[in-house]
Formats: sequence, structure tokens, C-alpha cells
Amino acid sequence: MLRKICPFLLFMELKIQKEIFETFPDFIAGVISIKGCDNQGGVPEIAELLRKTEKSQIEKFSGLESFSQHPQILAWRSCYRKFGADPHQYRCSVEALVRRVLKGGQLPNINKLVDLYNYISLKYVLPSGGEDADKVAGDLLLGFADGAEQFVRLGGVENEPPQKGEVVYKDEKGAVCRKWNWREADRTKLTEQTRNAIIMVEALSPAVKSEVETATGELAGLIKKHCGGEVNLYLVAKDS
Repeated sequence: MLRKICPFLLFMELKIQKEIFETFPDFIAGVISIKGCDNQGGVPEIAELLRKTEKSQIEKFSGLESFSQHPQILAWRSCYRKFGADPHQYRCSVEALVRRVLKGGQLPNINKLVDLYNYISLKYVLPSGGEDADKVAGDLLLGFADGAEQFVRLGGVENEPPQKGEVVYKDEKGAVCRKWNWREADRTKLTEQTRNAIIMVEALSPAVKSEVETATGELAGLIKKHCGGEVNLYLVAKDS
């Protein structure tokens, strides 16, 4: 069974398996569709946002005995265990960002869309990611893998198919993000040539809808400001 959430672009829909909400009933996602944006060039203001958020999060996490004790990181670690992934070996995207910053590293400037969703991800400690909608084959599905999906990770060349039962985003050609939000595929990555895109801001309990709405709303506003185009926002949850 599939739940069709909404049409994002003229040629693509996001679909979520009903079993995802049955297994993870507290899953919430803010979804942004972008048409006709300009993702080229760099913006000093975006780099400044990243630097300020890095500094702010270093200060906030210094009050925790361990960064892994943050409620959202704990939630995603539990989620990964539930679909059979060792969270010590496979870390959700936001945990990877936090670890990098706490070790003294800066988030790299990649392109405007990626830099903006990384900023929001780090600021709100919510996994965020995006795909070039023109490179997605057919509709985009969040569901459990059958294990036969083709997958070449960002910057990779070899096929690394998901395990059966692993949560993935996939299309007609294969997986576009493995272990829910662990690794992006190279095939559908956002680049400076991207004009149409879909971006997800994801959360599990104890995060609530209002937090996701705030984070997604801020991201949508920044995308509209710095990239232009038509920007639409949706909220996805078990009861909506």
C-alpha cells in the first residue's frame, strides 16, 4: 500500500509506503518542492549562516555529556536499529554533521541548495537532504528495500545495493538515498545546474510538528530568497 502525499512537479509525486508509518508512526517530514531555481554561484550570507550555526551548536552541545545524548540523535539511532542498521557504523546525516562540527571542522560550501539545507539541519538537529527532480526516474518512494535496487553513492562508481528491509528513498532506476538518510546517490545529487528539486526535513519523536514546520518554513524562505523559482511547502505525517 502506498500513500501519495502530493504532486511536487508536473512529472513526479512523492509516495510513502503505509508500512513506514505503521513501523515509525511518529515520523514527520517537511517537504519543499522547487521549480525553476537558480542554484549557481556562492552567497556570502549563506556561508555566514553556516559559521554562526556551527559556533552556536558547539556551545549548545558542550552542555551534554555526549553529543549522542541529544534527543533527535537518540531517536534516529533507535530508528536505524529497528530496520537492522548498526547506528555506530551507519550514522544519520545530521549526526554526521554534528560530529564534524564538534571535531572542529567546517561544513563545506557545495552549492546554495545543499548549503542551505545543511544549515537548517545543523541548526534544528533534523536530518535534511534533497534530490534533483529532473534526475529522478518516475515517482520518488520512501519505503523498505527489496535488496535488488541499484545504488552508487555520492562520488562513487560501484553498485552498493541496499539490504532487504532497509529503509530507502528510491525511484524506477534504483535507490537514491540509503538507510533512510545515511548516503545520497550520485545520480540524483543537487548541483549548480539543478533547476527543479525536492528537499526533505525529517524528524522523529520527541520532535513535534511545530518544530518541523518552523525549520521547513525557514528553509523555504531562504531558498526563495537566494535561489528564486517557485517554492512550495508541505507537511507529511501519519495523520496528514
